[in-house]
Amino acid sequence: MSAATLWLIGAALAQGLLAFVILWVMGSVRLPLIARGKVSVAKIALDKGAWPENAQKLSNAFDNQFQLPVLFYVAVMIALHLGAGALEAVLAWAFVGSRIVHAFIHTTTNQVFQRFWAFIAGMAILFCLWVVLIVRLILIAIAGPA
Repeated sequence: MSAATLWLIGAALAQGLLAFVILWVMGSVRLPLIARGKVSVAKIALDKGAWPENAQKLSNAFDNQFQLPVLFYVAVMIALHLGAGALEAVLAWAFVGSRIVHAFIHTTTNQVFQRFWAFIAGMAILFCLWVVLIVRLILIAIAGPA
């Protein structure tokens, strides 16, 4: 297994770990609110807006882990299949870094413009990864069967 392959797998695992960390923190905030009767179980069952602001921020950050990251996971699988190189690994880790920054902003200050630029950075990095993969696929197709 090449170093690039290991780094790609590591990036995918790190992105998955980010989702689990947010989920764990969200649970650690929500469960005490329910246990102390600070939120109505009947209301939260149908309305995410019934949670206090901090719990809502965590919920939104968790939901975001199933938007752009889905395209990231697909890109990683394609990259692994095509025999990706260092460029793909660097882009993968840059994307994960952007998602960590995005999640941090989302769950702390929630400054919309900062969060927006973190999102745009991640989207641009992910787009570059997809372009690299498309170019790699075209080059493989041009070269013909090995």
